[in-house]
Amino acid sequence: MRIVLSNIIAIYRRELQSYFVLPLAYVIAGVFWFISGLFLVMILLGPEGILAYATAKDLEAQQYGIPLPPVDFSYEFIRAFLDSMGSLMLFILPILSMGLYAEERKRGTLELLATSPVTNWAVAVGKLLGVLTFLITLVVPLLGFEAIALSGSSPPMPLTIPLLGHFALILLAAAILSLGMFISSLTESTILSAVLTFAVILFLVFIDAIAKNISGPLGTFLSYISLLKHYNIMVQGIIDTSSLILFASYIFLGIFLTAQSINALRFQR
Repeated sequence: MRIVLSNIIAIYRRELQSYFVLPLAYVIAGVFWFISGLFLVMILLGPEGILAYATAKDLEAQQYGIPLPPVDFSYEFIRAFLDSMGSLMLFILPILSMGLYAEERKRGTLELLATSPVTNWAVAVGKLLGVLTFLITLVVPLLGFEAIALSGSSPPMPLTIPLLGHFALILLAAAILSLGMFISSLTESTILSAVLTFAVILFLVFIDAIAKNISGPLGTFLSYISLLKHYNIMVQGIIDTSSLILFASYIFLGIFLTAQSINALRFQR
């Protein structure tokens, strides 16, 4: 067990260090923070943003003299921002996952990994943890911006709601990256890997809309495996066991399929 853990840590460190020497990683980080900041400003200060909506509601109440039902603008801001982040992940994650194994195939180092004493599971877990850690370094600074935006809310928003929402964002990313890692292990082309991962993401995210038009057990099953549905449940501040199990299942499935894919390469060699 100690040997497996040390192998995972070694692969994890190797993978994480590679992101901080690649110019593409800094380009991705810059684009991610720029678009995230743009989303945050538009949600707060845009023509149809939270502050404009609150002002319009206040003027409406004063004009008609009718008290309007209270609206939790802090929650609406967090929900709208995390919805935007979920959409942004659809484009960022295929780029992050496309080179996890495809580059190894292109450089010829995948054969070395496949025939090394390190288990395929250890390699897959180490690579997934490395890319996920890099993604977390992109997401963490956003918490500071959100804290500034929410600092004036009254009453203060419970800390558990934004933390659970960001935890759901990380779980969503881990599930998609795990599947993208498997797709990357099947091809030498990083572009093809990114395109196929994006197609799989679209299917798994929007499958809930398809399931609504299908009745019976099949429709129920398709609705259950929708990533977007379970992500939205957790963004609402609801700790749902079935959502946690689904995300864990996707992560495990991606790691398992990746290990089997590399294992097949090992037998070919």
